[in-house]
Amino acid sequence: MSRSSAADGEGETAAVEGSTRDRRRRVELAGVGLTAFVAVGMLGFLLLYWAQDLPVASDLYAAFRSLGRGMDAALGTNVFRHPIMWQSMAVGVLVGVVAPLVGSFLVHREMALIGETLAHTAFAGVAVGILVTSSTGWNGSLLLVALAVGVLGALAVQWLTERTDAYGDVPIAIMLSGSFAVGTLIISYGDGLTGVNIQGYLFGNLAVVTPEGARLMGALSLVVVAGVALTYKQLLFITFDEQAARVAQLNVTGYNTLLVVLTAVVVVGAMQVLGVILVAAMLVVPVAAASQVARSFRETMYLGVIFGQLSVLGGFAISIGFGLPSGGSIVVTAIAVYLASILGSGASGTPVSAHG
Repeated sequence: MSRSSAADGEGETAAVEGSTRDRRRRVELAGVGLTAFVAVGMLGFLLLYWAQDLPVASDLYAAFRSLGRGMDAALGTNVFRHPIMWQSMAVGVLVGVVAPLVGSFLVHREMALIGETLAHTAFAGVAVGILVTSSTGWNGSLLLVALAVGVLGALAVQWLTERTDAYGDVPIAIMLSGSFAVGTLIISYGDGLTGVNIQGYLFGNLAVVTPEGARLMGALSLVVVAGVALTYKQLLFITFDEQAARVAQLNVTGYNTLLVVLTAVVVVGAMQVLGVILVAAMLVVPVAAASQVARSFRETMYLGVIFGQLSVLGGFAISIGFGLPSGGSIVVTAIAVYLASILGSGASGTPVSAHG
């Protein structure tokens, strides 16, 4: 009888655990689905905003503006009727998706500092763009220059890491300080020559987001999501066992390069609302929060995206409601989510499995 009772108890425990896993999976998938719905909606708005003069798009855009006015009337705000706010929120929502997506690999590879490095490199790109604008009268996008310089910086970091005998974080630290130093020198040299809001790029500002910058973020987000989706298994392999990946003759150098380039792409897009100083937080904090409660790498990615979205939307609410910088508001919200995940987990975190 005792053995039978023990077997029955084990069976009931297994059934309860299975039911709990199913509920977790359904909640996670619902959260990811809702996040995807919001992200697609924001991409749709950016497309309508760009093509609003076309016959069909103009009607849809007018309907969207009416929806915004209705939201303002219902909430007692004066925010959603303005397209500039929607494009800023669109950039933030997309950052909340792609930053944790890439950050999941960086955090588990202990490469969190790479985001900060590439942010400083992108700032140097903005400085170069300002110098070119002031000296030649060129009227192009500063973000395109920042993107080009950021990608070159990512390739330089990877090249230095592969070809030097220093510890892995030494080339990253050198690039971090060196690129920011170059950026400050260029900014100081060209001080007063342009009316660019440098503080907006440093600390994040909703006013920094331009229609061109928002569209660039939309395109970059599609590139990042497609890149991660197509190379997920390879990136997962090198994340958890790089030596085994080399033995299996996987092109580890190529996939490492792809990862740092995707990071540079995310950083340049996120710099608009988060600023150079705070942009790396969205690569790390939502993933760190997800790691406290997740049981697998895939679950970490799902929860990281959900937590990233909560951080962005909560941060925007604080920023708009109190007139505070968007970057600091989003990061503080993300840290609050992280602390809540620690309290909710009841532990310091469990090892994450590469499976599931």
